[in-house]
Parts: sequence; structure tokens; C-alpha cells
Amino acid sequence: MSTIEVIATSGVKVPMEDKPNSYITDEGPVTVEDSTYYQRRIGDGDLKPYNAISKKAAARAAADNANGG
Repeated sequence: MSTIEVIATSGVKVPMEDKPNSYITDEGPVTVEDSTYYQRRIGDGDLKPYNAISKKAAARAAADNANGG
């Protein structure tokens, strides 16, 4: 199965699929299996695909730098 990088929405703790006492938080990305469980948590808004966030942040930083910021 393939993997994805995810990060929790700010202020949310999401239990790992096979480790209910371990959590994904908003402190940093975690690589997980691309399973139905994580896709559902992304759909619910509890998790975000990390690559999408990184691209948006990079685009904002580039725009800020272009505008002298």
C-alpha cells in the first residue's frame, strides 16, 4: 500500500489507525498508510495532506518575497 504525509488540523489530535494511544497532531507531518481510515479523517477535516500545505506555504512565501516582504 502507498503512503501519504498528513498533519492534523490546528488543535486536533487524531489517533493513529493501529495505535489508538498515539496521536497525529499539528506539530509536524506524519507518514501513514494511504488507508480508508486516513482518507476519511482527511474528508472530515481532522487531517490535511501535508504536501498540499507545503505547496501553499511555498507559494505564499514566494509571493511575499516578490512583493518585498
